[in-house]
Amino acid sequence: MSDVVILFGGASSERLVSVASAQNVSTHLPDAACWFLAKEGAVFVIPREELAAHAGAFEHELVPKGAPTWPTLDAALDSPEAKGRTFFLALHGGDGENGVTQLKFEDRRLAFTGSGSRASADAFDKARAKQLAGVKGAKLAKARSLPPMDEPDARAALHALLGKSPRWVLKPQADGSSHGLVHLKSSSEVAAAAQTLAKLQLDYLAEVFVEGRELTVGVVQGEAGPEALPVSEVRLLPGGAFDYAGKYLGKDTEEITPAVLTPGEWAQAQALAVLTHRAVGCFGYSRTDMILTASGPVLLEINTLPGMTKASFIPQQLAAAGRDLKGFLAQQLELARRRTLSA
Repeated sequence: MSDVVILFGGASSERLVSVASAQNVSTHLPDAACWFLAKEGAVFVIPREELAAHAGAFEHELVPKGAPTWPTLDAALDSPEAKGRTFFLALHGGDGENGVTQLKFEDRRLAFTGSGSRASADAFDKARAKQLAGVKGAKLAKARSLPPMDEPDARAALHALLGKSPRWVLKPQADGSSHGLVHLKSSSEVAAAAQTLAKLQLDYLAEVFVEGRELTVGVVQGEAGPEALPVSEVRLLPGGAFDYAGKYLGKDTEEITPAVLTPGEWAQAQALAVLTHRAVGCFGYSRTDMILTASGPVLLEINTLPGMTKASFIPQQLAAAGRDLKGFLAQQLELARRRTLSA
C-alpha cells in the first residue's frame, strides 16, 4: 500500500475544481488513496476508479456511492489510517487553503504538501499578501477594503469608488477570485454589483483597474531555493472575464504558455513571482497572478494551492519547462516528508 493520500473536495466555492485536480493527480499517483472531504464535513475513501469515472467535474458535484468512512476530517486525521501517511493536498479555497486545514496537519505532525498554516493564511488574505510583498518591492494597484454590507450601503460605497477612479475590480478578500468577481466600469453597473456584494456578505478588496496583460507564474521549490516556471498569459476575448467560466469552462478566454514576452518582461514577471513566494513564506510551490504594464508587472494575488487539473497553469508551465507532472508530484511529497521530519 502506498503511503500517499490525495485529499480533495471541501466546502469552498472551488470544491469542484478540487475534484478535477484530484482526478488528474491520481492518474500520476495510481497507488495513492483518495480521500474525499464532502461539503457537509464527512470524509469518504473513494475508489480511484469511481473518482476517474466522475464526469463534468467542473460543473457537477461528486456524490460518493458508499457511506462515509469518518464523520469529520479531524476524525480521519486521528485515525490509524492517517499515521505515517503523506497527504497531497488537492484542496482549493476556503478552509482547504486558508491555513485551517494546514494547522490540523501541523498539530498532528502529519506530512502534507504545500505551504504551512501561517503562509497559507497570509496568502489567502489578498490585502495581507500584497502588504507583505509590497514591503519587499512589489508594485501594487491602489486598493480599498470593503466590509460586508447591505445593498444600500454597498451602492453608496461603490458610487464613492467611482468618484475616485473610473474603473475597479472587486474580489473577495479571503476567497478564490473565480466566484464573486465584479468588474465596475460605470455607475450603471452599481446596482447589480451591490446586489452581488450584499448577497455574498464577504469582505471585499476593491482594486483600481490596471491596464495591461494578465500573466501568471508558478514557482517551485528547487535545491537552491524557489525557482520560477515559464510565464503564462491569459487573454480575454471581447466581453470575457477571467472568472469561473473563463478559467475552467474555456469561455471567452485564451491561455498562452509560454507567454510571448520580451526577455526583460519575462525576467520581471518571474522575479515578481519569486519575490511574492518568498515574502509570504510559501513552501513547495505557488502561483502568482499579475498585470504586465508599461512600467513593469503589478501584483494581483498569490495562490498557495493552485489548480492541478489537466488544463491548469502549473501543469502547463511544467510541460513548457520540460518537466513531467509525475516528477513534480514526487518532489512535493518528498519535500513534505522532510519538513515533517525536521519540525
